Amino acid sequence: MSLWWALMAVCLGCYVLKLAGLAAPRRVLDHPVVRRFAELVPVALLSALIAVQMFTQQGSLHVDAARTAGLGAAVVALLLRAPFLVVLAAAAVVTALVRMVFG
Repeated sequence: MSLWWALMAVCLGCYVLKLAGLAAPRRVLDHPVVRRFAELVPVALLSALIAVQMFTQQGSLHVDAARTAGLGAAVVALLLRAPFLVVLAAAAVVTALVRMVFG
């Protein structure tokens, strides 16, 4: 039951945070520090999510060669400015090939 209370508290907190963002005055949102923060936070959060998904398994550190190779292929495709679907396909194909070759 306490899990439901925690979930409700998180939902309420997210709603209040969203409401605070909508109610913020324009001069606050136009401040260069706030603008830079808003640009960089999603990148940092996505990078952290990728790192956790890539290098952990069942709560412990685990480096999987196939997933790492797939991430490398995605990075190369991004550096070559490939479309998003091509990036996903490259990562999936390289991961599958490494798993097939190295078992």
